[in-house]
Amino acid sequence: MKYGNVIIFGASSGIGLATSEYLKDKCNNLFTVSRRVSPYGKWIKTDLTNVEEIESLQNQISDMPIDALLYFGGTWESNAFSPEYNFESCSNYDIENVLNVNLLAPIRAIQKFIPNLKKSINAKIIIIGAAIGGLNLNKSKEVSNTASKFGLRGLVFSLRQNLSQHKIGVTLINPGNLSTEEVLNDLKNAGKDETHSIPLTDLFNIVELVLNLSNRTNINEIDLPNM
Repeated sequence: MKYGNVIIFGASSGIGLATSEYLKDKCNNLFTVSRRVSPYGKWIKTDLTNVEEIESLQNQISDMPIDALLYFGGTWESNAFSPEYNFESCSNYDIENVLNVNLLAPIRAIQKFIPNLKKSINAKIIIIGAAIGGLNLNKSKEVSNTASKFGLRGLVFSLRQNLSQHKIGVTLINPGNLSTEEVLNDLKNAGKDETHSIPLTDLFNIVELVLNLSNRTNINEIDLPNM
């Protein structure tokens, strides 16, 4: 099944890169958006923390219908998820950059592309959060990152109220550690193997499940924790 015109944000690494590779032959048109080069689809260089560059991106897409918008970008503070992390020593840059990339950027990007999504008969928005933003795992001490992931829950809730009349689906996925190259390297350095991560195929199955839904229902939020 072809998924029409799809745009993936954060497509140069991690989950965004892996999903771009997976969907590259399943779309009529795949637009990949990131600061660094993405090898899949039509790559459009964009710094999502820059409002003018988001506007330029929308101008390049023009009035083309967008059938799926996947915001898979994300970042975190220096020394996050390590014993060296210390909130008291976090720089203003770290704090602002995490909130800009993880929360403000998806708000601004989605706002710009609502006219394009309205042109689709079955548009979907999928946003990647994190397990720390769900209710199953909330022990993270990384303040800006955790705050941004909880903020995504509010974003999805509010978008549903705004977009349901247009039958645009909005789904938040909160995964644990997925088997991206970066995560596997971290596990290896910690003396652990890939069984401590979630196969990317599990995420892909959920993405396709959401994309295959009719426009008469919606999955609001999915928690996908590690075993």
